[in-house]
Amino acid sequence: MWRDESTTWQVAHRPLPELGGLLGQVDAVHGLHYLLMHGVFALWDGGLWALRLPSVVATALAAAGVAAVAHRLAGERAALIAGCAYAVLPPVQMYAQEGRSYALVSAAVAWATYLMLRERWVAYGVVLLLGCWLHEFAVLALLAHAPTAHRARGWRWSAAAVCAGLLPLALVSARQAQAQLGWLGRPSWQDWLAYGVLAAAVLLLARGCAQRELVRVAVPLALLPAGLLMAVSLVHPWYVDRYVLYALAGPALLIGARLARTRSWWPWLLVAALLVPAGWWSVRLRTPEARKDDVLAVAAAVRERARPGDAVLFMPSRRREWLLSSPDLYAGLRDVALDRGPAASRSLHGTELPPERIREALLRSPRVVALLDPVGQPLDPYPAEAAKRDTLAASFERCSETAVRGARIVVYARPGDCG
Repeated sequence: MWRDESTTWQVAHRPLPELGGLLGQVDAVHGLHYLLMHGVFALWDGGLWALRLPSVVATALAAAGVAAVAHRLAGERAALIAGCAYAVLPPVQMYAQEGRSYALVSAAVAWATYLMLRERWVAYGVVLLLGCWLHEFAVLALLAHAPTAHRARGWRWSAAAVCAGLLPLALVSARQAQAQLGWLGRPSWQDWLAYGVLAAAVLLLARGCAQRELVRVAVPLALLPAGLLMAVSLVHPWYVDRYVLYALAGPALLIGARLARTRSWWPWLLVAALLVPAGWWSVRLRTPEARKDDVLAVAAAVRERARPGDAVLFMPSRRREWLLSSPDLYAGLRDVALDRGPAASRSLHGTELPPERIREALLRSPRVVALLDPVGQPLDPYPAEAAKRDTLAASFERCSETAVRGARIVVYARPGDCG
């Protein structure tokens, strides 16, 4: 479990009134997913299995949706290949086994695309609006559908209904955007390079493809959501590739259409060659090394090193998430910088004391177990974070340091007391 999954776990376990209070302050964009997971945990509190099972099921549904679109536009053989191609794409596999909303959004967009082709406009609007409430950037799928459906009056009404239905969430999340997305920067050159490679592959697959209607559906779906979000992110940094995971249905459709009609052996040889690194990557995705951190490993390391009466300090404060999903352990520690807990403050990680009071609380503590980011990560410039660092450096001795995936656990004591 990494820290984003830990957020899902601890928020979804809050009572509904507390969950509602949180979403009014932060993370409204994930509110429907939290409510869904709250229901899942109420029925079966099965730990990581329960946390991830909805994403597994949603990815299967998304692959089926891609196959349904391909079947309608290019036939049965293309449907089988397209559905399988979607399922084995590494980003799809990554979010198929993660307790977040992105696989569910992809399923909604895939089936909305199929309903668009069937001209089932009421169902189309309902399914796509569901995807948008799971993550509002699913609304970019409307723009991807426009080249195919814009002449249909029913689509225009459905698109208007989706936008109107999304408006309450958009207004709330707009107020939360700075706190929610303030950590993002503008797209890096690696992001642009990855998009360029994707665009080149999509255009190459589309060139000469006999199923022109499939091309009109697949190319905008593959390129428009990510391209538009990256362009907007030059001004307002909002782009993360997982926010538009559903766009990978586009290249999967093109792969299915092209391979279904090929009579040559070399494309299949290329596919077989690509499956080797894809298989290696698939295995790696199912290891802790595929995540930024491992909150359960952090909790285990703290459990081994903490003594009764020790203070615990999170540097920065948002790393409190590492222990919130281990409530029994966290309850036995003195969180000396905490002012109000997550539930009382209607926040994800709680609120902290002013810098001077943090310093005073630390000076009253003989031993401190500090949880830090790995070496080399940028330090938060906020006064409270600076007070933590300065007090530890001036008044404590570093006794031990343990690195776990994506984190460090450092034990401090007053000078001469490490032994």
